[in-house]
Formats: sequence, structure tokens, C-alpha cells
Amino acid sequence: MSEPAVVMDNKPAPAAVAPPGTGWDVATGLLRAARPRQWVKNGLVLAAPLAAGRLLDMDGAIRLATALVLFVACSAAVYLINDARDAEADRAHPVKCRRPVASGQVPVAAAYTAGGLLAVLAPATGALACNGHTAALLAAYVVMQLAYCLRLKHMLVVDLVIVTTGFLMRAMAGGLALDIHLSRWFLITSGFGALFMVAAKRYSELVLMSERDGDVGATRALLGEYTIGYLRFVWQLAAGVAVLGYCLWALESSHSEHGLLPWRQLSMVPFTLSVLRYAVFADAGAAGEPEDVVLRDRPLLVIALGWSALYVLAMVNS
Repeated sequence: MSEPAVVMDNKPAPAAVAPPGTGWDVATGLLRAARPRQWVKNGLVLAAPLAAGRLLDMDGAIRLATALVLFVACSAAVYLINDARDAEADRAHPVKCRRPVASGQVPVAAAYTAGGLLAVLAPATGALACNGHTAALLAAYVVMQLAYCLRLKHMLVVDLVIVTTGFLMRAMAGGLALDIHLSRWFLITSGFGALFMVAAKRYSELVLMSERDGDVGATRALLGEYTIGYLRFVWQLAAGVAVLGYCLWALESSHSEHGLLPWRQLSMVPFTLSVLRYAVFADAGAAGEPEDVVLRDRPLLVIALGWSALYVLAMVNS
């Protein structure tokens, strides 16, 4: 009688969980789980004060710095709670198994506790150090992101809207902290600019997975349900609306200028060039890491410097 056949599968075995380390190991693991590399996204908190010409306002510097730190704390809280919730699934992933919670460096209970404390203390501190609007925005961000981790990331299109809204909330936070009126053009340009980058990121991930003939849904929920054509349409539409919104703002605001040249109108040129430059990476499927594109592409940095110079001149001559 022959022996029964052994059925083999290609699923990776769950990674071994290391025993908890010392208090210092847990602390450094919590810091890693908070994703310091992603904190650059929270620089958008400075967007509204920059647009209003109040970035160097010394009276509001403390409140602005506080809002920036609190948004970092909120985003860290979401990362910690998400990693604690997905620890078992991450251990079966070839890359995510190295995360501090999945690897066992940080106990699941410690990640939940740290994330929960940050999620509660950040909005409370915002109410005391800034104002009620800032606290409400921080609380809404945490609730929205946790809902995204639990359920909304599994809903087609809604996941794009939620991630985009997270970026828009960052852009609004600095303005609310300093009681700056947020114009419709600022919100339109920021919102669709964020959607442009989010859709380009998803598009790049889908293109990369398609080229590798891999499971396009393995790295991110719902990715396999999108098509390359649809995501291309979304980021192209968002790019066009962002440029249109900025141009309408520049044309409307230029009436208050008294300088030699219409600096705000001229700033439309580098803004449009920056979108076109970023679209090169998006179209090539190389925009999967937006922070790398923005910080490492020299032509894009030069264009940003040109826009900054024109914007400062516009503010000085207003």
C-alpha cells in the first residue's frame, strides 16, 4: 500500500516570534513602529500658514509647532494600533514580518497601550495648547484612520478618499491652530493635489506588481480590484483640477499685488511644472514612494525653490 501523498502549498510559514526584549528594546521598537520615515508627510501642517504668509509669525510659532507634534503623535497612534491588530497576519508576510510588533520585539499589549494613549492625549493636548477646532480635527483624524484600518480600507474608492482626506486634514491643521481662514482655493488645490499623489502611488504599485506577474492584491487591500486605466484616469483628473484650482486662486489674488510684476500669476508656471514633473514618475509607475520622489529628484527641488521665491515676492508685494 502506498503512502498518502503529501500536499504542499506555497504559502510562507509564519515568522517565528522572538521573546520580548528589555525595556530599551521595547522603546526603540515602539519608535520604529511609529514609522519616523513617514513623519515627513506631517510637514503639510505648515501649508496653511505658508499660504497665508504667517509661517514666520512668532506669536503663533508655539501653537504651530504643537500642532505639528500632535499630528505626528496621532499618526503614530494609528500605526501602532494597526500593527497590533494585524500582528498575526504580518507574521506570514515576507516583509511585514520584520515589523517590531509582528517580530515580537514589541508586545501586542504594549503597542495597543501606547497607541491608545497617544490617540487620547493628542486631541486633549490640542484643546489645551491650541484650540477646540484643532482638537476636533485631531480626534476626527484618529477616528477616521482607525475606521480605515478596521473596515474602510476594504471598500473600493472609499479607501482613496480616506487617505486623501488624511492629507487634507494635515494641510488644514496649521490653519486651524492659528485661526487662519482657509479659502476654497486652498482646500481645492490641497485636496486634489493629495488625491493626485495618492492615486499615482496606487497606480505605481499596481504597475509594479503587474510587471512582476505577482498577486496584485497581496501587498494592499483592494489593489487587485482597481485597473491601471482607472487609476491613471483618477490621478490625471486630480492633477488637472489641482492646477486649475491654483491658477484660479492666483488670478483672483493677484488684484491685491502692487509689485513690478504679477508674482502670483507667475507662480502658476513652477506649480504647473511641478505637477508635470511628478507626473513623469507617476506615468512610469515610479511614484510608489512619494516622499522619495519629492526629496530626491533635483529638478523637482529646483522647481520648488523657484515657486517659493515667486510666492515670497507675491506676499511681500501684497
